[in-house]
Amino acid sequence: MPLKSKVIIFISLILIALVIILCPYYIFVTKTLQVSPFKTLFSRSGLKTYNNHVNILFLGITGNGREGPNLSDSIIVFSYDLKTNQMTTISIPRDVWSEALRDKINSAYAYGEAKKKGSGFILAKAEVETIVGQPIHYATAVDFSQFEELIDFLGGIEVNVEKTFDDYAFPIPDDSLKEPPACGHSEEDIQKFTESYPSEEEIWKYFPCRYKHIRFDEGITLMGGETALNFARSRHSIGSEGTDFAREKRQQKIIEGIKNRLIAFAKKPNISQYQLLYDLTNKLVKRDINNQQLAVIFKNIVFRKNFTQDKILLSEDFFINPETNLSRFDGLWVLIPVDDDIKIVHRYIDCRLSQKTNCEELKPKRKEDR
Repeated sequence: MPLKSKVIIFISLILIALVIILCPYYIFVTKTLQVSPFKTLFSRSGLKTYNNHVNILFLGITGNGREGPNLSDSIIVFSYDLKTNQMTTISIPRDVWSEALRDKINSAYAYGEAKKKGSGFILAKAEVETIVGQPIHYATAVDFSQFEELIDFLGGIEVNVEKTFDDYAFPIPDDSLKEPPACGHSEEDIQKFTESYPSEEEIWKYFPCRYKHIRFDEGITLMGGETALNFARSRHSIGSEGTDFAREKRQQKIIEGIKNRLIAFAKKPNISQYQLLYDLTNKLVKRDINNQQLAVIFKNIVFRKNFTQDKILLSEDFFINPETNLSRFDGLWVLIPVDDDIKIVHRYIDCRLSQKTNCEELKPKRKEDR
């Protein structure tokens, strides 16, 4: 057989093999995900942006089995820069006071859903915009009580526990208890206790059997779904890890761990596993951003060089707990901006997203430094 014929046959076999291998993936992308490869490669397909950024709000919802199932246990903004290929996560403290809601910011989604099913995203995005000073284009919400299913599907996540800590007041989910036990108290005593408007600390001391002890040791730890969520939710640990700011930092670690697993997952072509992952996330995640818009972002991350990441933690540098005029906040424990000026936060976030070098100078000075 002539050499030219052999080359043609070889190339034909290669092309046939590629079609056989790639065809299932093409069908998955176009039929299941309903994504157009052409639009993904050559257009932004209606993707909303602001200064080349796409801002997506992530809400970790408390979930069934806990008090206030639609409260946002975690509030994070993912800001992706289409021009520089940088993804920045911005953690929002859940206890920030909202004048419009007359409540904490973590209640926005719950109020919206209570008013009209599907309105939670609208109200939550509007409230978060007032804090970050940036338009929020899209939103996603995950029920934390089900989120552990995704983590277990991925085989767990690796998390760097920076400090060993114990939490002796971690609440046992209501659905695990069937009905809240009395912990040795009579109905009359419980009624009197409830009428006294007890603090959170008084409640867990009065009902110790409704809580459990959890512990995390310093170091890299492989966490299954339940352990990862306990790590993210712990609020009453001893020492510095007992603050909400420390908890927000832990939540970002969980998000980062899931992201790393998803990247590793994507590097192992397996169409059946892709289908299972998509079905699972589609079940667990509520969102108002479609697959085509997500595909444009993903394509940009993959094909542009030097993808980078940054984290913004709006910590105690920017917010304080007011010690006076508590009637203004209806007696709630809340956080307000330093000097009651949210524009300080806006300027800092804008500086960081613009990747300037002098952003730390915009942080408000602590009282002891003034």
